[in-house]
Formats: sequence, structure tokens, C-alpha cells
Amino acid sequence: MSGYTPMIQQYLSVKEEAKDAFLFFRLGDFYEMFFDDAINASRELEITLTGREGGGAAKIPMCGVPYHSADNYINRLIEKGYKVAICEQVEDPAAAKGVVRREIVRIVTPGTVMESKQLDGSTNNFIAAVANAGGVIGLSACDLSTGELYVTSFPANLEALVDELNVYVPAEVVGDGNLLKQLDGSPAWGRKVPLTDRDPIGVDRLNEQFGEAEVAALSSSTARMAALGIMTGYLGETQKRSLSHVRHIRSYEPNQYMILDHYTRRNLELTETVRDRSKRGSLLWLLDRTGTSMGARLLRRWIDKPLLSSSAIGKRLDAVETLYRNLILREDIRSELQPIYDLERLVGRVAYGNAGGRDLIALKSSLRRIPNLTSLCLASGSPVLEELVAGADDCADLADMIETVLVDEPPVSIREGGLIRAGYDDYLDSLREASTNGKRWLAELERQEREATGIKSLKIGYNKVFGYYLEVSKANLTSLPEGRYERKQTLANAERFVTPELKEKERLILEAEDKMVDLEYARFIELRDHLALHLHRLQRAAEMIAELDVYQSLATVSAERRYTRPTVSEGYDLDIVDGRHPVVEAMMDGTPFISNDTHLRRDEDWIMLITGPNMAGKSTYMRQAALICIMAQIGCFVPAKAAGIPLIDRIFTRIGAADDLIGGQSTFMVEMKDIQVMTEKATASSLVIIDELGRGTSTAEGMAIAQAVIEYVHHHIGSKALVSTHFHELAHLEESLPSLGNARMAVEESGDDVTFLRKLIAGAASTSYGIYCAQLAGLPQSIIGRAYELLANTDDSSERTAGGGTSAARAGSDIGQTRQSQSAHPAPNTAMDNVRSDVRGQAAHGYRESAAAVEFSLLHESGTGVMTESASKVEAISHAEQAQGSVIQLSMFEEATPALDTGKRKASPKAEQLADDLRKLDLFNMTPMQAMQWLNDMKGKLRD
Repeated sequence: MSGYTPMIQQYLSVKEEAKDAFLFFRLGDFYEMFFDDAINASRELEITLTGREGGGAAKIPMCGVPYHSADNYINRLIEKGYKVAICEQVEDPAAAKGVVRREIVRIVTPGTVMESKQLDGSTNNFIAAVANAGGVIGLSACDLSTGELYVTSFPANLEALVDELNVYVPAEVVGDGNLLKQLDGSPAWGRKVPLTDRDPIGVDRLNEQFGEAEVAALSSSTARMAALGIMTGYLGETQKRSLSHVRHIRSYEPNQYMILDHYTRRNLELTETVRDRSKRGSLLWLLDRTGTSMGARLLRRWIDKPLLSSSAIGKRLDAVETLYRNLILREDIRSELQPIYDLERLVGRVAYGNAGGRDLIALKSSLRRIPNLTSLCLASGSPVLEELVAGADDCADLADMIETVLVDEPPVSIREGGLIRAGYDDYLDSLREASTNGKRWLAELERQEREATGIKSLKIGYNKVFGYYLEVSKANLTSLPEGRYERKQTLANAERFVTPELKEKERLILEAEDKMVDLEYARFIELRDHLALHLHRLQRAAEMIAELDVYQSLATVSAERRYTRPTVSEGYDLDIVDGRHPVVEAMMDGTPFISNDTHLRRDEDWIMLITGPNMAGKSTYMRQAALICIMAQIGCFVPAKAAGIPLIDRIFTRIGAADDLIGGQSTFMVEMKDIQVMTEKATASSLVIIDELGRGTSTAEGMAIAQAVIEYVHHHIGSKALVSTHFHELAHLEESLPSLGNARMAVEESGDDVTFLRKLIAGAASTSYGIYCAQLAGLPQSIIGRAYELLANTDDSSERTAGGGTSAARAGSDIGQTRQSQSAHPAPNTAMDNVRSDVRGQAAHGYRESAAAVEFSLLHESGTGVMTESASKVEAISHAEQAQGSVIQLSMFEEATPALDTGKRKASPKAEQLADDLRKLDLFNMTPMQAMQWLNDMKGKLRD
């Protein structure tokens, strides 16, 4: 270092304080960067890389940006995840001996951004600190822009840490180095944010920041103290100023809230969609009718952390119900909230010392709304709303002071004057009078000189180099009396002059203006510092407004969508009547949404096995049940006719196909990892949602795993579960697992057309209509035709194996499958067109029995003396049912039944015609009398 110039030596010594950041080194009107910082910054910012002599053998790489536009460049680096250390001159260059002293005044990091242009008003910008102490992980999360600070702890577990961090979505994480390495290597984390190793500060510094009472409340938890110490130390190190708005510590236990891991949040699309990660199409998008930025952020936190206290949920629902039923009150509150600015971040800027005049005017106008909001809540008749505003501080004295000191429309900059209202400061008023009189004197001087010289174009001007001057065009110089003025500057077309009297007046005017600007700045700082002494009052007012804003938002959405208040209990049973998916319904733009019931009860079925076609609505149905539970536990009304919701401690979702190529895990392995987490952490109070369990491996192995998982949930966990699968053979589990029930999505077939009715009915499905869905997707017809051909060949091969390869067995299989398809996927009559909710599997089972009896009877009346193919199939089914003691589940993978001796005799033409008529018959939609009438008609035809 000794070979470098003093300035470069100073740069290198300062750089040692910020090795992990770009150092913006102030040199005159530029921030310069050198060495590796210059090389990297020129690449990231796409600016020119140059060189500078610095005393070494070669030029030093250098690049720079103008100080007046540095914010834009800093923002670009922060958005890319870098840190920026800002080094300023801290002494007057005129008074400096040698190199001007420079120091880092602030380190800007992704988690400590304060500038409003870089922040989204509807989301927090958290920085998190983590620590491991004695097998317990402490976690602290802080939004420096609002002053919010949260602290918690839990047993050391990496998955639990990831789950809790994902609640805050931090832009930066600091803390224990070993813990950060584990976090960085965790596939469940997968976020590219700065991870910085830091040690905690001592208790004395914590007491200075928060006060002994706040710190003492955490003293029993070493992990929480360590996390708080890391956070406080890092913020102090990077911000290098008092953080007076970060005073209150919000400590909580993780078991106070429903646990939602990263995959569940993503799959349920709580705050952003899976496809393009946008807000539109998420639950947050639907529920966000807030009028303020702080209300929007609070709503997001409520969605991220649903409550596990029925009493707390009840209070929220009471407040929402009051506003739900009172349209006028709701709209009055909305109109008062709309003009309120972001109080939390305004307070943060006041504390941080970068609030301008317009910020304080926004603060004043927001505070003026508090009295009206308070009176509306007190007159609402709601104990919850009355309690919310009880003893509310409207901060009227602070609003009055701002109004007294500042003009109504202050300038953007606080260093250019024009901030302070006339009449507030007598000396300032006298300086303004002097400035005003001086300019009036200049105007009078200009008039007098024009008259005296006869030069009409003579004028008085001003610039920062020469001050005030008299300007005369060269064409009029001859008219100017000799020696009247002192020549100051020559231009191409004019000459500029001064007079002793003009220079004296200039001194007085400029002195007054400089004093005015300095005095206005001083008075503004006094006002801002006074407000900084009352930050706790302003923060409480902001919290009250935010909570009221969330209540009205939930009430507005609930009223517009005709939602129902749920009954939240600490029991087990989940009962939803006519439930609807809230987001899908909202996106359908007026198209009716088919509602469905969900009943998971301890004394009946608490596992529902759902089968049915692709695209029939299974995933939507399962997601809607989870979303209704979340909405209820955040205190919102739900899209259902009625809903009884038990407290759900955790929701597990395994939905959709996803792999982890970087982690070396296939789609199936990722699914199995999710299932492993569920088996380890689910409790009887959890809700498990698994979509298409067992896919990704062979049919036999997938079906075996699916059955084993379902049995484990049934026997060992006892949690409520919705499981969908295309393994229709698993329907037999209804017989061996007493708490499992089968359900399917109803389908209507009409010729080659298939209509998905979106209605959940009891019973198991027999096919998935995969080829039909492929046809809907637009696959070439040649592929579709070939697929049907291969499917038919596969079915024929299976049936030959099962039935001895006779044509009679194949025909009987066709008829049996047709009859099964008609019963499992009935074509709706008028009632079904309206998707009536009273369709039940018991009725379908009765129709299947009737269909079998009619078919068997008719074919024996044919007079052929032999059993036809259909009769053979019916008898085979009957024998199988008697052997098993119950009705078997037919499917495309049904087990082979023993082939019956049919005598291999050809049926009569009448019998074949009758079998063909029977194949086309829609028995499911016939009444018993209609079926008997049809049977009688067929008997008559056979006798003819």
C-alpha cells in the first residue's frame, strides 16, 4: 500500500470496512470506484471502465457515477443483490490539511432500503437474523422502513427455519455462519439473497436501543436474545445512525399460527400465482380491497399467518360482520381511509432523518382523518371496533404544529427555501422583507437607468459567477455616457457592467437569501426532530388504521361475493356446505361456479378418496377446501352456504409435478420428500391434500405406495385428508378402512362427447378420460385415433387373459363396461343439468343393482335356451359379489373373473339385437316403472 498515492491509500483503508460491498468513494461531483469494484461495477451497471494513475506500476481500474444521479445506480445494484457502501467527505476541503477526511456514512443493503422509490407499498421489506443456541433456533425479522420487529424461537430444525423465513420472504439474512451454510444448501430454501455472517452484540447495547423492560421480556430465551443481538448490531453497523423508530419488540410463539410451508403457499397461490408469480389470481388479490399501504401489508401478514386461537378469530369475525351488515358504515370508513398516506413509512423516514417537507404535509393530512375514523367506530355498535379505537391518540397537536410551521405546498428539496409559513419566525419574516425590498429596488434601478441613458433594452440580470449586473447590447454602447458604469464582462453581442451601489445591494440581497435558506432549513430540522420524539404515538395510530383497513377490506369482499360467516371451533369435524373456490369463482367473470360439499368427520369418513377424469375439477375442489379453512382462520367470511371449521394447525399439499434438477431429485423423489415431511409432522388437527398420489413410477409400485400412504394416514396420523388418484383399484380401501369414503367427479357422456359436470358425488370412477383430454388439448387426430386403438387392444388383451379369449367374453366385457360407465358416469336428466346437490352414491348403487337384474331377466326371456354374453357377464359379476360379500369396484384394471362355460353357441339374431338395445339403454335415468315397462315391451317383442 505504501507505493500508492495518499488518496488511494485512504480508499484502501476505507474499503477494509466494507469488503463485501461496492464502495462509492466521493471525489468532487462523482462517486468513484477502483480496483475490483470498478471492474465489477462497470459490468453490472454498463458504464465505462477507465484507468487512473495511483502510484503503482500500472494504472488502477476506475469507473464512476455522478453524485446527483447515484441513487439510480445504487438501486440497480441493490436489485441485483449487492451491497453499496457510501463514503462521503466529512470535513471542509478548505480547512483540510492534506487529503480530505472521508468516512462511510451508510451501507445500503437489500434488507435495509429506506428510499420509497425502491419499495413496494403493499409489501414489507424484511431483513432476518438467525442464531442457534443450545439446540434452539432464534429468529428475528425487521422491516427498517416501517420499524416492525418480530422475534421467535423453536427447536433446531432446518425445515422449521425455512418455513418461518418464508413467512417474511426476507431480502437479506444475517446470523450464525454454520446455520447460514445449512440454509444455503437446503433445496427447500432456494432463494438468492445475501447471507452475511455476524455475531450478536452485548445486552448493554440492546438496553440502549430498546430499553431494559423490552429486553428483560426476552431474557429467558437465549436464542431470541442472540437473534435480536445480531439484528441490532448489523443495523447499527450498516446504518450508522439512531434507529429511534425500531423500539418495540413483537415476540411470539410459532404454535400461535397455522404452519404453511413454502410448497403449500405456492400450491394454494396465497400471495402470488404459480404460473407467472403475479398477484392477480391469488387469494391476496381477491381479498385486498384495502385503502392504505399499511392495511395491504397487514392483510398479507394475516394471510401468511392464520390464527390458531378460536377467541381471536371470533373477534376478527365479529368486526367483519359488523361492517358486512352495515353498508353505509363500511363505505364511510373506506372514504376516510382512501386519502391516508403510508404512515408507517412516513414515520420511518422521520426517524431516519430523510423526510422532506411534502412527507410532513402527507403526515399531517393523514392524521386529520383519525378523529372521523374514531367516531365512526365508536358509533358502530361493535365491541371489537370500539375496543380498537378506545383511547386512540389522534396526534392533533403534531398535526397542528406541522400546519403552523410549513406551507401547504412545500418544495421537493428542503435546502432551497420556501418551506416555512409566514408569521412563524419573526427574523425569517424580516429577511424575506429585505429580500423582497431588494428585488423591488433592482426593478426600480432598471427603470431609472433606462430613462437616464435612453437605452430601452438595458436590463439587470444575475448569475452565480458575477452576481447582479447591467447588460447593454453592443448596438447601444455608443449611447452610454462615458464612465457611468464599470465594465465587468464582454459577450459577443453585449457588455455587462456593475456599479458600487449595485454591488452593495447585491450583498444585502444575497446575504438575506442565504440566511433565509439556512434559517428555513434549521426550522424544518427542529420540526422533524420534534416529531421524532413522538414516533411511538404515530406508530400506534398507524397500527390502528391498518387493522381497521383490513376489517373493511374483508367485509367488502365478503359482502360483494355473498360469503358466509364460518363457525370456527376447537373440534375435529370439517363441514362445508356448497363450498366454492374463491379465486376461481372471481376469475370466472359471472359464470356460475358449481359448488360442492365437504364433510370430514371423526365418527364418519375423515379421509376422502377422490377419483375421476382429468380436467373434471378434483384439484380445484381440494384447493377450495384448504382455502376456505385459511380464510376462516384469518377472520374472513367464506364462499359457502354454511361452514363449520375446526382449528387446522397445518396444511400439507402435494399438488402438481415439480422436480429439483439442481438438487438431483426427480419429480417422483420430490413427491416422496413431501410425503415424508407430511408423515413426520402431520397431527390429528392437520389437513392433508394429495393430488394424484403415486404417479411418477410404475403402475404397480405407484398403487402400492399410494395405498400404503393412505393406510398410514388412517392408522397412525388420523388427520383429515383429501386424496385424489387415477388408481381406481384403490376404491376397495373403503371396505378395509372404516374412516375412508369414495367420491368422484360426475361426468355426462353423449355419443363421443364428454361433459365434466364439476360435481362431486359418492362412489368411485372407472376411467380418467385421458385420451379425450388429449383431444381437447389439440393433439393430432392420428395420435388420438392410434391411442384409442392401442387402448382397445390393451383391453382386449386383458379380457382374453381374464376370460379365456372367447368372443362371448369380449362382448360381455363390452356390455359390462358400457353398463358400468353408464352407472359410474351417468348422463344427467333435467335435475342433473342443474347439478343438484342431492345426488348420492347410494342411489347410484341401487340403479346398478336394478340394471343387472333387468339385463339378466331379459336375456333369459330371449328363448334361445342358452346364456348370452351379457348374461354371462352379469352372472360372473354376481358370483364375484357373492364371493367377496359386497359389490366389487369395476375399472379398466379389474381383476379377472373365472370364465363361465357358455357352451360357445351363437346367440339368436333377436338376442343380439336385444343386447345391442340394452347397451344403448340409459338405465340410470329411468324410474323403476319405466324400467319395468321397457322390460315388458321387450318380452312382447321376443314372443312375436
